[in-house]
This record gives sequence, structure tokens and C-alpha cells, in this order.
Amino acid sequence: MIYPSIDKLLNIVSSKYELVHIAARRSKEIHKTRHLQLQEDEYKSKKNIGRALEELESGLLKLKED
Repeated sequence: MIYPSIDKLLNIVSSKYELVHIAARRSKEIHKTRHLQLQEDEYKSKKNIGRALEELESGLLKLKED
């Protein structure tokens, strides 16, 4: 099972395209800066893309509305 579920994430963002875009940008940011919003042992995922999705699901990423 994938964590966090796409259904929960789509309640936060308006489309799958936006979800992929946000997760990719945050994943690249994690890779470049090594800055995590949670302690490393609090993440279920080992990969940056999964960590970005976990941060989005837990409300740590703020989304701008156009």
C-alpha cells in the first residue's frame, strides 16, 4: 500500500498534475538542501519523493492559490 494515499492528497490539492508538480519541486529541494521538515525517523518513506508527499499530507507545505 502506498502511503500517503492519493485520495487523501487529492483532498488537499485540486488535481493530480498539481500534486506531481508540488511533490517533484519539494523532492528536488530536499535533495539540494538536505532540509527536512520532520525528524528523519518520523518519515515512513526513505525516498525524497515519498517524504515530500508525507509533508504535504501532514500540512507542513503551504500552497499558494492563484
